[in-house]
Amino acid sequence: MSGRVLQEHLERMQQNPNFIRHICVLAHVDHGKTSLSDSLIASNAIISQRLAGKVRYLDSREDEQQRGITMKSSLISLLHIT
Repeated sequence: MSGRVLQEHLERMQQNPNFIRHICVLAHVDHGKTSLSDSLIASNAIISQRLAGKVRYLDSREDEQQRGITMKSSLISLLHIT
């Protein structure tokens, strides 16, 4: 699927337990958790691949952006088709 994932399509997919996968990204400090998360977000065309690892999409707090570190957990729904 190319382009931005349609909200309605994502909501329909989330209604079916067969399409739901929960993951947690956990690693030591400065080991690429935010870069990996940005890359997964870019795969859904929410941000560009070029910005993945730089935009820090899930670091929504001002202090996280200023310090360049993630301090609170975040969640997001993404579509992955195999």
